[in-house]
Amino acid sequence: MGIWKLRLSMLGTLALIFGSSTLVFAAILMLFGSSLSILTIGIFITIFYFAQWLFSPYLVGAIYKIKEVGPNEHPELHKMVETLSLKSKISKPKVMLAQISLPNAFAYGSPLTGNRVAVTQGLLNSLDQGEVEAVIGHELGHLKHRDVQVMMTVSFLPTLFLYIGYSLMFSGMFGGRSRNGGGNNALIGIAFIAFSWILSLFTYYLSRLREYYADRHSVSIVENGAEKLSTGLVTIVNESKNQNRYQRNNRGRDEQKSNTSFKALFISDPDRAETEAAQLHTDTTTNKKELLKEALSQKITGAEKFAELFSTHPNIIKRLKALQTQT
Repeated sequence: MGIWKLRLSMLGTLALIFGSSTLVFAAILMLFGSSLSILTIGIFITIFYFAQWLFSPYLVGAIYKIKEVGPNEHPELHKMVETLSLKSKISKPKVMLAQISLPNAFAYGSPLTGNRVAVTQGLLNSLDQGEVEAVIGHELGHLKHRDVQVMMTVSFLPTLFLYIGYSLMFSGMFGGRSRNGGGNNALIGIAFIAFSWILSLFTYYLSRLREYYADRHSVSIVENGAEKLSTGLVTIVNESKNQNRYQRNNRGRDEQKSNTSFKALFISDPDRAETEAAQLHTDTTTNKKELLKEALSQKITGAEKFAELFSTHPNIIKRLKALQTQT
């Protein structure tokens, strides 16, 4: 996907999400006026999302055992972030290390904490220096493009309409006959719930586009970035598959779930690692060059295209092929 096509797709998706949301919200106001319950829900969801944005870095830090590392602890990592931040024309974010074995990385932050870029111990153990550099380039792309703020704002809308829909549905079913008609309220509520699900699909699509955009940024600032990021992603998928199997067999699912609580932030979705590893045929070979070559020769099935609709991250085969066009 060309850079201008990618940008237009993102702008078009944003316009569709905000435009349709505005129309539906206007319809709500026309139907119910300044209904106290609807306004209360809207205010509550807005406050919740704003608070989540402000304080989520502390929650992320607790879940993933994150600590800030100084230049003396990881000088190469700091130098990498500093150099790539300069190339990205952004301020250097705080460098964080997550003490978990799952190989991954993510960018996050809020006005309370400032921007942060985190890598896991598993990532440093699994990837070579060039691949780590490409992964960090991707995460800095998210910071440059303000993806945390954009996706927080966009994901707020499906949640708002979902709760309004449930409120109308239950008030219609159990609230007796109102001046708007209990049965009508229930039907309208179901329609709003369906709309929130459709809106969620467009939100997932926007998230996938922004992953491609961050990939492009990495390629633009890292020498030989396309190959480094490609082999890095292949390694992340394979090692995440192994980690998921180990945790499932030896530690139960509680730790596995906690490790993926904020998976939308990650460079790769760990919950899809085993599915993606099967696409890459990692059980037959672990040579990352061979895995990449095999992946690029494959075609995406209809089932895989359908599954991607409900994912925040692109299909791994499509993503690797897109990277090869950016060399």
